[in-house]
Amino acid sequence: STKTMPAMVAGLPAFSRAHWEGKDFTDSTLVPGLGSGPYILDKLDVGRSVVLKRDPNWWGKDLPINQGRYNFETLREEYFGDATAAFEAFKGGALLFRVEGESKKWSTGYDFPAAKKGWVKKEEIADGDLPVASGFFFNLRKEKFKDIRVREALGMMFNFEWSNSTLFYDLYKRQDSFWENSALEATGLPSAEELALLEPLKEYFPDTLLTSEPVTPRVSGKGQLDRKIVRAASKLLDDAGWKIVNGKRTKDGEVLSVEFMLASSTSERFITPYIDNMKKLGVEGSIALVDTTQFLERRGSHDFDVLTSRHVTYLTPDTGLRQWFGSKSADVDSRNFTGLKNKGIDTLIDHALAAEDRAEMTTAIHALDRALRSLRIWEPRWYNPNHWVAYWDVFEHPENMPPYALGVDDFWWWDQAKADKLREIGALR
Repeated sequence: STKTMPAMVAGLPAFSRAHWEGKDFTDSTLVPGLGSGPYILDKLDVGRSVVLKRDPNWWGKDLPINQGRYNFETLREEYFGDATAAFEAFKGGALLFRVEGESKKWSTGYDFPAAKKGWVKKEEIADGDLPVASGFFFNLRKEKFKDIRVREALGMMFNFEWSNSTLFYDLYKRQDSFWENSALEATGLPSAEELALLEPLKEYFPDTLLTSEPVTPRVSGKGQLDRKIVRAASKLLDDAGWKIVNGKRTKDGEVLSVEFMLASSTSERFITPYIDNMKKLGVEGSIALVDTTQFLERRGSHDFDVLTSRHVTYLTPDTGLRQWFGSKSADVDSRNFTGLKNKGIDTLIDHALAAEDRAEMTTAIHALDRALRSLRIWEPRWYNPNHWVAYWDVFEHPENMPPYALGVDDFWWWDQAKADKLREIGALR
């Protein structure tokens, strides 16, 4: 849309016509192109490291907006083909800064001598950015998933609290919104402005949409799945016509089964307990571990039951909403993995894209988020509300961090006195 075009254009890189003229842009090269940023290439060791140095002649160095930014004279990035080797290099001081991505390592891996002595600092810095909408997405093209009661019942069998406690050291928060952790997330009862958008579309959604708070996953507990949840899910399947026959949920001779298609085995540790919980309902669950090529082919041809995937949304939504949730993208190889076709959703997307100001857009997204959640096209998983950072005690950052950026190479700085102290005691080379 023309309204989102300025932001899209502003995010595009600018390239030098003189540098690239007569060259094939698609060819690989080790010759750096002309850029416009504060750093330029200093050294390159292919496959091992790259060193950038601050450009003393950078055009933007004296602008008021850049005062206090880009404080490092050099930035060195090391490449490791093995994650364990990279962590060992950090522990030994060959690397000075690290963003951690593994919950287990964050909880148990930072007990090495340098950390115990206080030479290495470990911080959780709040991340105010919009997390991706991560979850288990049902393929609504399959007849067995067209009944919302089936989707709700199956979703209830995922015990986030157990997974978070047992597998992830209670470090994650549960998602329930496609715009989690932001002002665009629908909360509470619908406002009058939301109702004005939703009431004309109520035929396309469950009756509770207009009178209830947004759909939120059931809370079970850190032990076994709450029996009340199992009973409620069982009743939903009964009402949908899936009865227990010889211990299996059966309807018209078909046994209710759910296959999770994966391209990596890393998800198996939390999907296997999910499948075990489904068995309590008489539902057969399985995992199809396929290579990346087959995964993409099956996803593109809609040959799957459930995807453990992510839907990307933005704080300023654009036409990508139609790709993720629009009816026209449901029958093609698109981001609309669930195959969602709903005229009410299409209309709410149109409202969001046609909004004249941010307040109007926020109301439209609140209504859209509320409506999407009411359809139970997914069972949400989790997100990390913090950046996990560890670094040798030679860096400083502002006390009040901005919500949307960690900004290590932007507004952090080097503390020479701290670095000298660590070198004096032999902690660093």
